[in-house]
Amino acid sequence: MKEQEQIRVTAYKASGFAGRYQRLVRDSVIPYQYEVLHDRAGAEKSHVVKNFENAAKALRGEDTGDGFYGMVFQDSDAAKWLEAAAYSLADFPDKELEARADELIAKIAAAQDDDGYLNTRFTIEDRDKRWTNLLEGHEMYCSGHLFEAGAAYYEATGKRELLDVCLKNAEHIYNRFVLDGKEGFPGHPEIELALMKLYRVSGDDRCLALAKHFIDVRGVDRDFYKKERDARSWTVWDNNAEDGDYQQSGRPVREQSEATGHAVRAVYLYTAMADLAAETVDGELAAACERLWENITQKKLYVTGGIGSTVIGEAFSVDNDLPSDTAYCETCASIGLMFFASRMLEARPDGRYADVMEQAFYNTVLAGMALNGKSFFYVNPLECVPGISGKAATHRHTLTTRPGWYACACCPPNAARTIMSIGKYAYGESADTAFCHLFMAGEVSFKNGLRLGCETEYPFEMKVRYSVSGAGRLAVRLPRWSKNTVLTVNGSPAEHTVRDGYAYLTVSEGDRVELTLDESPRLVYAAERIPELSGKACVCRGPLVYCFEGCENGGDVLSLRLTGELSAETTEGVGGFPAMRVKALRSAGSEELYSSVPPTLTETTATAIPYFCRANRGETEMRVWLPAML
Repeated sequence: MKEQEQIRVTAYKASGFAGRYQRLVRDSVIPYQYEVLHDRAGAEKSHVVKNFENAAKALRGEDTGDGFYGMVFQDSDAAKWLEAAAYSLADFPDKELEARADELIAKIAAAQDDDGYLNTRFTIEDRDKRWTNLLEGHEMYCSGHLFEAGAAYYEATGKRELLDVCLKNAEHIYNRFVLDGKEGFPGHPEIELALMKLYRVSGDDRCLALAKHFIDVRGVDRDFYKKERDARSWTVWDNNAEDGDYQQSGRPVREQSEATGHAVRAVYLYTAMADLAAETVDGELAAACERLWENITQKKLYVTGGIGSTVIGEAFSVDNDLPSDTAYCETCASIGLMFFASRMLEARPDGRYADVMEQAFYNTVLAGMALNGKSFFYVNPLECVPGISGKAATHRHTLTTRPGWYACACCPPNAARTIMSIGKYAYGESADTAFCHLFMAGEVSFKNGLRLGCETEYPFEMKVRYSVSGAGRLAVRLPRWSKNTVLTVNGSPAEHTVRDGYAYLTVSEGDRVELTLDESPRLVYAAERIPELSGKACVCRGPLVYCFEGCENGGDVLSLRLTGELSAETTEGVGGFPAMRVKALRSAGSEELYSSVPPTLTETTATAIPYFCRANRGETEMRVWLPAML
């Protein structure tokens, strides 16, 4: 194990807030999505399972009936469901769920070609087009998600069928692109990070070599996609094959310093880069990751942990372009940002990474799913106005209510698998230290023998209590947002050292460690270089960003103004989660479109709810950032 490398903790039993969400996913989301995959939920047609059945028929030379339906990456929805199911089975053994998963795995295995190739679109419809459109075909993207599912399912159940399917598929890809020397790299990065997971579970060095190959060759031939396009006569979306920045291939990855292009693809790539850099002790690759991290978090990150500000290409825009009402902020992009942060943490424990991981999870990632787990947001703007949002040509992507499913359904199962595996992000360990990155209630066992019981109502309560079994070195994150933090052991001030945002202390059997964080709500102001947010502020408490909806604010949040002081009281909110009542001003002006009559301001009390609770009560106005009367 490398000196700084951390082992990902798997023995975590959630309770509290995390437990509530995991039970929701187990009891509602996983069963609901299973029905969706079988086209039985009354939502947007999926056809995922039918695609695998039809691919198996095609391989047997039988009539495929209704053929292939959906996006070229439709297979990945099944993989992400299986991964979520695997994490659920690890914590909540369930024979019925396991049987359903095994049945789906058998159908996937039956759809695999003899040479290891596996993709229902190109097996059912376009066998002669395999591997001829890496830019748009998403063959390796689908393989990557399958690899993640295979690794997770093997770890959870010990069953090898899906793992063996994955290894056979990986061997096929390795033979083509490494042994046979075929040119190319994935149009949508994903397989790289998945190969790292498959390598650690299987020990197959070809997985590591293939991940390294795809990372090393990316951007070396800047004209590869153009040459590929010129050599074929078909397209999926007619993507611009010459836009290297959009494809993260305008230059070799070790030379990149700005996050560009499709946001999900970017952070999936950066995740693999960080993972590979730590595994192979590649300082040049690690330095590129740090440059890209700084660019995202200092110039392209929303306060909600969202990334990717433009609907045009679901992409990063230029630095400091962070509009609220047209923000794209795809749920998958924030999940990918969590991946990137986690890998950076594993290489070097630094609170900056965990702070952003927390910011993304509690705000945008959770906002991507309704509180009942049965409808979802792909896009997460910071302002919605009925009549404009979802209707105006520039705002059609910013829906005011969550659909039950999507034709492009990457986000719903992605959110499910992330929630079910949250322990892997919350806790970690190095050779001599157990790390508490996120404050998640439950029980966690570290491989060095240390065990913690965590009691907290975080993110609403700011006390985190750890009961210790065993002995060893413990590192607890000290969030940057907490201006008054107290750490005690057995009721007395803890002897500890602080380094890079973590408090390091030695603990023994029976110790009670308590962390008390700043519970004060706070106004947050954006840098003046962000033109959209000049003169505005938002309300935060702990890791949570709050928003104002019309439901409890008279239907109108556009006229609200925040005062320079913030005195807030807690009140009952949506879904049983606390809301805050804050002092505010309400403006009233002329009904004319423009008027020289100044508006009047009256004092009022406004109610703010956690951003992740938004859009659960029908169509209404919503704003995160309000004008601030300083």
